[in-house]
Amino acid sequence: MNALLLILFLSDTYGGRTHDKPIADATPYPLPAGSRLLQDLGFLAFTLSQVEILMPTKKPRGQELTLEQQRANQVLHARRLRIEHVNSSVKRCRIVKDRIRLWKEGVRDLVMEVCCALHNFRVRLNPWQPMI
Repeated sequence: MNALLLILFLSDTYGGRTHDKPIADATPYPLPAGSRLLQDLGFLAFTLSQVEILMPTKKPRGQELTLEQQRANQVLHARRLRIEHVNSSVKRCRIVKDRIRLWKEGVRDLVMEVCCALHNFRVRLNPWQPMI
């Protein structure tokens, strides 16, 4: 996604029980050098060459985070929240949210592409506030 919260990349779709980390490892991401990737703690070992990884700091067992670490986590949370709003916007199309009973090869991917395109169309007609 870019600053206008458009969806720029979509990987192949997978079943709901497939964890995101193996999908990320198997998918070649077209991020240019110098990009910044916001990811959550489910991707601890995931890296891309020449891409800065932004991830919240995990609280150590039995200890507290410093005030600086808490503030940094809050900033990342605010950005992540905007991304979750984009996910919710795509799920306005109930076919994405509900069980898809279309079994023909490639149909599920096509449904997701169409729903993401509808999100981008809505954002271009009525832009959201840019992500900071």
